[in-house]
Amino acid sequence: MSEAPLPGLFAGPVTVPPAEASEPDHRLAHRARLRARFMEGGAAAMPDYELLELLLFRALPRGDVKPLAKRLLRVFGDLNRVMAAPAARLAEVPGVGPAVIEQLKILEALGHRMARARVLKRPVLSSWDALLDYLQTALSHQDTERFRVLYLDRKNVLIADEELAQGTVDHVPVYPREVMKRALALNASALILVHNHPSGDPTPSEADITMTHAIRDAAEVLGLVLHDHLIVGKARALSFRSEGLL
Repeated sequence: MSEAPLPGLFAGPVTVPPAEASEPDHRLAHRARLRARFMEGGAAAMPDYELLELLLFRALPRGDVKPLAKRLLRVFGDLNRVMAAPAARLAEVPGVGPAVIEQLKILEALGHRMARARVLKRPVLSSWDALLDYLQTALSHQDTERFRVLYLDRKNVLIADEELAQGTVDHVPVYPREVMKRALALNASALILVHNHPSGDPTPSEADITMTHAIRDAAEVLGLVLHDHLIVGKARALSFRSEGLL
């Protein structure tokens, strides 16, 4: 049997795989109801576990995925953390296999690309809220420190966003010379430093402040401007500029 076609995301005839064809009618009906409710009311009409169910339908064409959706949210806390969880940690959850991990990682990548598209090749200083949203999406749920540099041209348009280092849960090695070397290679005129605090607290350490000032001093020698250093926590990002640290 086949499901009735739905507009938009589920447009076109959907042929039920052989595995799904053997599913009990009540499970097929549940899947059809969720899909229809999403298309009619969008995400606002559904709790997080039902949205996660919709994703899991594609990875697991057979069986009841509601328990797995609720289990993932219970283990990781929310949808963002489910998507951002490392593959190894996802694999530890009962019921999660390669197909589920692949589906979640694809959706995570799409989310990052969409957020990045809102700031790439646009004046960063006039799109500050979009920039913060992008960085929060990309970094707030990482479980190790990541150091990134946003390189800007003379009009403060973002020309590159590059991760220069990864570290541990509370430290990431940063070398001002490498930051400057890359800035010169890109012919950048300004930069914004970004890193995350996996602890969730964006308060800068003394090492963070010392490193920022070293990069600022190196940039000034080369005629570059350091606009800011942003530390991304779980719920917010801290700006060195706003805190009077630059």
